[in-house]
Amino acid sequence: MANGQPIISTSPDNTFEIGTKLGGQLRGGEIVLLTGGLGAGKTLFTKGILAGVGYDPDEVTSPSFALVNLYKTERFDVYHIDLWRTNSVDDITFSIGLPEILQDETAVVIVEWAERLGAFEFESAVYRVDIGGDGDDPRSIEIIQSEQTAGAHYIPGL
Repeated sequence: MANGQPIISTSPDNTFEIGTKLGGQLRGGEIVLLTGGLGAGKTLFTKGILAGVGYDPDEVTSPSFALVNLYKTERFDVYHIDLWRTNSVDDITFSIGLPEILQDETAVVIVEWAERLGAFEFESAVYRVDIGGDGDDPRSIEIIQSEQTAGAHYIPGL
C-alpha cells in the first residue's frame, strides 16, 4: 500500500484485521492518531492493533469515561486515549497528562478523536489513521505515516 492510499474495509472483521496488521508492525514509541465519526470503528481498530501486539482484544475497552486505559503487553505499554469528552488542548494536558505519557519513549500511544489535539506536535513517529463511513456501510481507512516512520515501518499488504 502506498502511504495514504485508502483501504476499503467491507466488514468489522476486516477493520479489526487492518488494525492487527498495523499493530504487528509497531516496535514501540509510535503514536497512532485515530479520526473518524461516531461509530466509525476507532475502538475496533484499536482492538486490532492490540491483538497485533499480542494482547487479548477482549480486554480492550473504550476509555470514553476513564479518558486513558493502560495495557501492559509483553512488548511495551500501550496507552489508549479517548478525547471525546475533552474540550481543548489545555484540558487534554490537564485531564490525561499527555506530556507525562509521552515521556515513556517505548510506549505506543493510541489517541481516538485525535483532531481535538489541534496542532499538538509529537516528537515520535506518527501514524494518522482516518476512518470514513458509518452504519453498515464499508469503511475507507487511510493510514498516513510521518516522515519518521516512512520506510522504517512500511506496512506491506495494508
